[in-house]
Amino acid sequence: MNRPARLGLFVVVLLLLGAGAGRLIAARSASDASSGALATAAAASAPTVAALQLAADDLLSARQQALTRSVAVSGSVRAVNTALVKAKVAGELLTLDPREGDTVRAGQVLGRIDTLEADLRLRQAEQNAESARAQADIAKRQLDNNQALVAQGFISPTSLDTAAATERGARASLQAALTAVELARKSRADAELRAPISGQISQRLAQPGERVPIDTKILEIVDLSKLELEAAVPPDEAGAVRVGALARLTVEGLAEPVSAKVTRISPSTQAGTRAVLVYLALQPAQGLRAGLFARGAIELERREALALPISAVRIDESKPYVIVLAPAADTPHLLHRAVELGTRGQDSAGNDLAEIRAGLRDGEQVLRGSVGTVRDGTPARLAALNAAAKP
Repeated sequence: MNRPARLGLFVVVLLLLGAGAGRLIAARSASDASSGALATAAAASAPTVAALQLAADDLLSARQQALTRSVAVSGSVRAVNTALVKAKVAGELLTLDPREGDTVRAGQVLGRIDTLEADLRLRQAEQNAESARAQADIAKRQLDNNQALVAQGFISPTSLDTAAATERGARASLQAALTAVELARKSRADAELRAPISGQISQRLAQPGERVPIDTKILEIVDLSKLELEAAVPPDEAGAVRVGALARLTVEGLAEPVSAKVTRISPSTQAGTRAVLVYLALQPAQGLRAGLFARGAIELERREALALPISAVRIDESKPYVIVLAPAADTPHLLHRAVELGTRGQDSAGNDLAEIRAGLRDGEQVLRGSVGTVRDGTPARLAALNAAAKP
């Protein structure tokens, strides 16, 4: 093949290659255009996330506030001073005047037991004492006479010693008889039932006409001027309780809470539970009675801390978190933010709070627990701001 022919063939090949490249570029351009159109259509058809409408009371602000750490207690109210009136002598109960609810004072006569036997014993003891006194007088005169006779030499000193011993025995018998008289008088006095303390009658355990033996329970007296609560504190909290710590109790039947103060702490724990008994003195209140059930909390610590209501802290994930309203230029978003919790306590109104040690700043707005859980990154819109933006 000559040179002109080879040159022509080369030109034809170049033309064919150029035509193929052009068709390839055109096809690629068409494909890119088609992909862009499909992406635009897909973006147009994708659903948009609607903003969550929030009311002003759906949010709360994290802030520094007084956090009170306390331990819950419960138990029955009881009187510090109670007394049982018992029969000190056996006999028939003649009178018993006071009834349940009556107020009595210390030393007041409440009733009487039949004193006939006591009177007879007292009379017998007095007669024995008179006889012993007469014997002592005779022995004393005999001793004086013997002393005079010994001085004159009419009797021996041995007779004088015998007379002196007889006189001492008679004098001792007289003292024993006088003591018996005092015992008989005491027994007669014990037939009168007297109130050992001031208070109110809580139980009447015997009735007039009954014959009561010694130590029979007849009346129970309760002093309502001093009431206390005996409560068991768990061992892990007992070390933080101190004498003088204040408490606020809710007593059944009373509309208003009752103030109390720790007065005593048991030095030992209860067997089995290892709980420590704590005694709280209650302030007097209208309607407060022994036996009522009370519950409340003893204040252990009070300090300022960044805190939120416990209901606002979410625990449905691996770590506790809160839902924070994050401000933005266009639309605020609700973001999940993990937090580190500290001490749990209460505010002045008794609401349960949780200390936020990390993960939240003072003044940030948090979604209340009553709103429920929302997805992380959900846009939000405040109703108050929408209303203000309307013409």
